[in-house]
Amino acid sequence: MNSELENLYRDLIIDHSKNPRNFHSIADASHSATGHNPLCGDNLKIFIKLDGDKITDIAFVGDGCAISKASASLLTEIVKGKTVEEFLRIYDEFHEIATGEGEIPENYGKLKVLAGVRNYPARVKCATLAWHTVDAALKGQNSAKTE
Repeated sequence: MNSELENLYRDLIIDHSKNPRNFHSIADASHSATGHNPLCGDNLKIFIKLDGDKITDIAFVGDGCAISKASASLLTEIVKGKTVEEFLRIYDEFHEIATGEGEIPENYGKLKVLAGVRNYPARVKCATLAWHTVDAALKGQNSAKTE
């Protein structure tokens, strides 16, 4: 990856970390779960409102490292308005890419900025915590397991 693109990706991660989107609680959420990454102290809570199978609202609160917060912010932007099935497809793709198992599609959009964590195994849990937490919430679990 060229340095100009790396700088753009770094700037996007910093922006989403310092100015996270959808960073608030949802009082009438239909689903919620907490996530914790003991390796670096990331803690978050995800709130989801479903209308049938559609994610009509999604937000989070908590503290974490820049990667964790940026990932949660990007996640909420990307899946708001999607169906649960669409979230699960994106979740599987993202997990494969973040762990280094999948190829990064050219049309992967903003999520491409987080693909670099595959080169830093200790950071994979930071990037995937919010995703595991949304999955747990949708399954009716109170907390996420981050294997």
